[in-house]
Amino acid sequence: MNKRTKAWVSASALFVGLGWGSWSLAASPAVATAPQRPNIVVLVADDWGFTDLGAFGGEIDTPHLDALARRGMRFSNFHVAASCSPTRSMLLTGVDNHRNGVGNLREAMPGEHLGKPGYQGSLAPNVVTVASRLQDSGYRTYVAGKWNVGSEPYNLPNRRGFDKSIVQGDTGSDNWEPSKQYLPHVPQVYWFEDGKTATMPAEYYSSEYFVDRTIGYIDADTRKQQPFFAYVGFQANHVPVQAPKAYVDKYKGRYREGWTALRQQRLARAIALGIVPKGTTLTTMSTTEDWKALPEKDRLHMERQMEVYAAMAEAMDFHIGRLVEHLKKTGQYDNTVFVFLSDNGPEGSDYHEAQPWLVFNYKQDTDTLGAKGSYGIPGPGWASASASPLYSYKFWSGEGGIRSPMLISGPPVRQGNLVQSALTHVTDIAPTLLELAHIEAPGASYQGAAVEPLVGHSLLGLLQGSVGAVRGPDQPLGYELSGNAALFKGSLKLVRNMPPLGDGLWHLYDLATDPGETQDLATKLPQEFAAMQVDYAHYEKTNQVLPMPDGYTPQKQVFINAIWRYWLPVHGKQAAAVLIGLLALLAWWLMRRRRRT
Repeated sequence: MNKRTKAWVSASALFVGLGWGSWSLAASPAVATAPQRPNIVVLVADDWGFTDLGAFGGEIDTPHLDALARRGMRFSNFHVAASCSPTRSMLLTGVDNHRNGVGNLREAMPGEHLGKPGYQGSLAPNVVTVASRLQDSGYRTYVAGKWNVGSEPYNLPNRRGFDKSIVQGDTGSDNWEPSKQYLPHVPQVYWFEDGKTATMPAEYYSSEYFVDRTIGYIDADTRKQQPFFAYVGFQANHVPVQAPKAYVDKYKGRYREGWTALRQQRLARAIALGIVPKGTTLTTMSTTEDWKALPEKDRLHMERQMEVYAAMAEAMDFHIGRLVEHLKKTGQYDNTVFVFLSDNGPEGSDYHEAQPWLVFNYKQDTDTLGAKGSYGIPGPGWASASASPLYSYKFWSGEGGIRSPMLISGPPVRQGNLVQSALTHVTDIAPTLLELAHIEAPGASYQGAAVEPLVGHSLLGLLQGSVGAVRGPDQPLGYELSGNAALFKGSLKLVRNMPPLGDGLWHLYDLATDPGETQDLATKLPQEFAAMQVDYAHYEKTNQVLPMPDGYTPQKQVFINAIWRYWLPVHGKQAAAVLIGLLALLAWWLMRRRRRT
């Protein structure tokens, strides 16, 4: 480090200590030396199931992520929210989603909730991202890919701690044509570069493009003496499920036995790898059809859906491998920490409500699945396999919806292909990254203003082997999204899932022996069952959780919002003109008929 850099770091540390009292960059010279602070790469997959990753028991070829897992630690009891933006909001802030502004996915939020405290559908002004804190401490910071935590000017990455950014503000888009919508939520797909409207290529492949931009940011930055933080938000494997044909063809025939057989195969491998305990049993979801009862044509179509899904996951892994290899070639790999997770469980919706729009905008025939202009949907059957051996999937609070594959790899992690089964949560990532960067835990103020404090726990002790857990057996951890709720305490989980996947009642499971949630302990442990409901009520009140309207389901609300918040405001005049025209035509026809009679 040269004299100018040392002077800058010292001045920065002094400014931090004087101005932000509740947290600071540690002042010791050893901490302030850049090489001792690692580079950090956070990789966020979209809609991956618990055992999609090879290192977690999956058959999909993910060699580069598996290699990172062997170098580091896999977290087998890591939890997120059951949909994308709530998870990403907690990942970036370390604050519960009801307190950071994203109490629900905006597209799934009922009108009665939108705009209420905690339900803005985007990050609130009184939360601070981990990127801002890293940037303030001297990190160079980059983000590429799906953002989805707010497109207001103050919420774009350039105002949220990122030096360079190319992001999509929405929940998703086409993976071949960046400006093509995957559903009619908004008038267009919104892309932003460094806080301004981005000019996107006419065609790309999303995973490749996001990694290209990340590598470009790292290489172009002249501040090589400073560590970097790179956040890559992939669209894989969000619908439309699409992948290059070479990857798709590789999987031809691999899923001929169907989703039930795959679910059982993954369970066996997950047990062998130590991801779930021996004796874990499966449960069949009501939404999973009997594979053998399907007509042959339907089985062939669904086979291809899963072939494309696997191909999309492998393509993402390949491009992650390109990033890893680039860091190795440039001498940056050994000092880089990697964090990988999925934002929620696999997509179990069948997109039935969207078919009137899809038939005019996409192809869904078997032969073209995966290609440009196609729309792949894994659906509830394959989602149940992706989540194996867990129950439920995206949107629901069963373990299949909120337990994510997560790994951390890099300098601070003990070596040895380790699996960590301690209860951990997405809000734990931000404090972990701050401790890795030698930034003291922030409090409830930032630059003189009151902010929401972090609620997560640093995982560094787990990574280094100095502690066996970050939460005590009596410390509750609450969760709610779209009326589906849970509370964890020790190995016990209190959970409520709404119809159609659940019955709307509370159940109790011991995840240490039953991660598949097959044995309800509510009557065997009545005291724990009652006490945990009291704990959940406290969580709900503290975090201002709102009750859901009668008859609400996330899928139905997405469809309603698409009509009322997009179609009618954008196309209302045209629709009214067409309706008036049809009524006039009907009146004319009735008058002619009356005259003839």
